[in-house]
Amino acid sequence: MRKEFLPFTKPSISEDDIQAVNNVLRSGWLTNGPQNQELEKALCELSGNKYAVALSSATAAMHLLTKAMELGPGDEVILPSMTWVSMANMVVQSGATPVFCDVDRETLLATPETIAEKITPKTKMILPVHFAGAPFDLDGVRKVAGDIPVVEDAAHAAGTYYKGKHIGSTGTAIFSFHAIKNITTGEGGLFLSDNEKLASDIRAWKFHGIGVDAFDRQNKGRSPQAEVMFPGFKYNLTDICAAIGVSQLKRLEQINAKRRELAMLYRELLANIPEIRPLADPEGYDFTHAWHLFIVRVDSPKLDRNAFMNELKAENIGTGLHFRCCHLQKFYRETYGFTPGVLPATEYNSDHICSLPLFPDMTADDVQDVVDAIKKVLA
Repeated sequence: MRKEFLPFTKPSISEDDIQAVNNVLRSGWLTNGPQNQELEKALCELSGNKYAVALSSATAAMHLLTKAMELGPGDEVILPSMTWVSMANMVVQSGATPVFCDVDRETLLATPETIAEKITPKTKMILPVHFAGAPFDLDGVRKVAGDIPVVEDAAHAAGTYYKGKHIGSTGTAIFSFHAIKNITTGEGGLFLSDNEKLASDIRAWKFHGIGVDAFDRQNKGRSPQAEVMFPGFKYNLTDICAAIGVSQLKRLEQINAKRRELAMLYRELLANIPEIRPLADPEGYDFTHAWHLFIVRVDSPKLDRNAFMNELKAENIGTGLHFRCCHLQKFYRETYGFTPGVLPATEYNSDHICSLPLFPDMTADDVQDVVDAIKKVLA
């Protein structure tokens, strides 16, 4: 057994990241300011898209999108149940109805087929997830969507590429910079779009409905003539947080290369353990995996997934669960009447998935420790 606990994840913080925060603290401008603008610019350059709005979280981005798109009662939003509940929660908060689709059993990605079967005349948005760092078939989904807006949930996709282009290169995407993500701002998110009006609306909604940020490079502050256009929120990101993201983005390729190296080692070492099945890669299109998560399915007659995670913890190995399916959680069961069996691939994975430790500061020896612990637990 390991002497020290190996956590499921740990943010990769460099001395440059720390210095970037120090610089902000000494600058006299701590909240939404020039570092936010640098972060937005960097994401546009990375993705090739036109407009970015930094926010306090990806959940905030989704909340504001429901406002900007005027979602409400009678509207439906299609999204996979195999995701974190925040996006579905924001759909519910808008008054619209979440319509959960199934995923491919081996990749956990929503597919054009699983989405197409849920489209109705009431569908106002489709919100698929680039899961664990792998991209869904964006062209295929857009084809079945037709004129229905497709918004990419790119919370796992910093450094993910689809057919040679970074996720979010066109259309609209939502990124997360939460502490466990490939790059972090501590807490934070970003809205990315090629729709100028939509991005402008999001910017207004995020800051009291004023329509301008607190910082303007020319005026060195906000124009005192700025007026409230509608009753917005306060979802701005601090420059303290944004500075970490700006710094980390410079290392994104390096961070993801290390994650990929560790993931390939996991695949090699787990190949001869039939009870542990990693996710499969999507097929039919070129892609680059960001390896946000390394997820396996636990299929053992000796112990279930929960017991497996508990036994690994006893061996000083941390794990994660991404995710329990949304549609069978208490609120969604009781409010919408969902019952087991409606989304079989999602439900199978919800009961069997487990995320193994994966972060850039890990070593090959750490991966070997995880695999050795898995073998011990299964034995």
